[in-house]
Amino acid sequence: MTRLIKSADEPIGKAARMPELLSSRAGSLPACSESIGLSDLAVSPFGMPSSLLFGEVRVAWVGRTSTYERQDPRQSLIRQLDRCRGAVPAAWVIVCHFYDVESGRMELDQRGHGTGYERFDIPIARDGGIADLLDEAQQSSRRFDVVICESTARVARRMYEGMSVERVLDKGGVPLFAWNEPIKLDGSRAQQILQRRINQAVAEYEVLNTLELSWGGLCTHVREGWNIGKPPYGYVGKTYRHPNPVKADKGLTKTRLEPDGVRAATVTQIASWRYYEGLGYGAIAERLNVDLASYPPPEPPGKVRARGMWSKSSVFEVLRNPKYTGFQVFNRRASRSKRGKVNPPTHWVWSHEPAHEPLIPKWMFDEITSSSKSFRGSRSGSSPSSHPQTKRSYALRGMVFCSCGRRMFGNQRRSLVYYMCWPRNSNRGKKELHPPGVDAVYIREEAILRAAASLLAEQVFLPEFVTILQATGGDNDQNASGGVVTQQEWWRRRLVTLERQQQNILHQARNCAPDDPFTTGLRTSYNDLESQKAVAAAEIASFGTTSSQESLQQQDAAVLGERLAGLRDCLVRAPVPLQRRLFEAIQLTVRLHDYNGQATISIRLPTLT
Repeated sequence: MTRLIKSADEPIGKAARMPELLSSRAGSLPACSESIGLSDLAVSPFGMPSSLLFGEVRVAWVGRTSTYERQDPRQSLIRQLDRCRGAVPAAWVIVCHFYDVESGRMELDQRGHGTGYERFDIPIARDGGIADLLDEAQQSSRRFDVVICESTARVARRMYEGMSVERVLDKGGVPLFAWNEPIKLDGSRAQQILQRRINQAVAEYEVLNTLELSWGGLCTHVREGWNIGKPPYGYVGKTYRHPNPVKADKGLTKTRLEPDGVRAATVTQIASWRYYEGLGYGAIAERLNVDLASYPPPEPPGKVRARGMWSKSSVFEVLRNPKYTGFQVFNRRASRSKRGKVNPPTHWVWSHEPAHEPLIPKWMFDEITSSSKSFRGSRSGSSPSSHPQTKRSYALRGMVFCSCGRRMFGNQRRSLVYYMCWPRNSNRGKKELHPPGVDAVYIREEAILRAAASLLAEQVFLPEFVTILQATGGDNDQNASGGVVTQQEWWRRRLVTLERQQQNILHQARNCAPDDPFTTGLRTSYNDLESQKAVAAAEIASFGTTSSQESLQQQDAAVLGERLAGLRDCLVRAPVPLQRRLFEAIQLTVRLHDYNGQATISIRLPTLT
């Protein structure tokens, strides 16, 4: 149905002549229009407010520009406003401005609260952000009648958030127009909605497609061994010429990791203490802080949070970084999480092969990572806890494991010492792995000590023990556990690493001109590695001609056998600190078996080198 409006001068019989009144300013409308109530012209049959056809319309402009790394927010917002001014009808006036400098992919409840716009000299008076616009649109005393933007992608990059903004404005009776869409005032909205939904779908597709392409490029970059971000503690970044000649001419480079002298040795030492001695993060930090010159602490970005010493968290970060295995690893943390949420290892992106010199062997890193949960909540060392309720230390603390996988804690009742596993709801135990009706599991310390003494008497404290050590101590480069590497084996691995680095340099210089300065630098690096190879080869040759080491190992074996024989009969009565030192040296471990009264005691003897 079309409402006919007649003026005193000329009747208007068709709705097609209605747009002629769009250029009329307030006060220039036909005389009888003053007698027509706006309530009669409030809404057209299609939902468009008919009052937009008469008089001056107040417009709110909304703009948004993304983060400032790739564009100039100042110029972008000025362009958006100029386009919208040229698109509105003559009788419309932009009276307020709402804009933000933020990502359009943020959740709607997080939008409009940033202060990124303050960093730029934007010559547009700001009345608020998108959140302020939506709040004012719900009020009857709002300052605007319609909202206009350059495109709906400026409102939100994702269709869900964009339609949510439209829904909020529609509930307040405020239409939303866009510069790149037809502004239809005859009440028909079908063509406008169709084009808007197409534009919103295209905008969301472009965002997702760009993210996927960018992600694929980052993954390929990492799989080829290039580093992303700040080098971790213990490494320094060595820049290489970009393989793309166009980007190389612009000065762009790529980075690989190289060991950083004493810091690299500190990383290896931390892993050794953790694996061979089973020290916790706090005990390792205490050892490192004793000699900060030999073990320099890490420096956080910006040095604002620098403590000048090691902490548990810094040791934890070293032991959890897989880059120390020689592989490049990416996507360990969620990039869109403000708190840096750690992704599961299945989401990590690894390089196809080792890309730099490892500081922690891969097998050692895997064992440290897999056994970390069993160390949770326990102290290291034989010193008593600093807790005010601590009355004694336990010789086997941290070495007794329940069948559920959790380490058992010490407890004393009367004069008897127990180790127990009590998986309460507030504890870290796994109650579902205990059989029904078994809430707590106990084992007496005296029984473990007697069983350990029997094991040592039968397997270690034998008259033939000295002969065994003398026969096998000097022949093995690596013990049966696959963990202890001799100095000779270390030099052998060092030689292999140097040869691999030379092959990487030859690969870099394959496509370079002979007179290129980059080629000259590669040649210098290659010659340095050749000198290091000569030193490593000389060290390896010296081990084959040295006979004093064998005699020294025989003497050490004899002394060790004599001293251990004296502990055979007094292990149970020995002081707790001495017991701890022995058990830590032989890496004693006790594991219960399904609550049937049996346990397995295992030890690991160190290799004499």
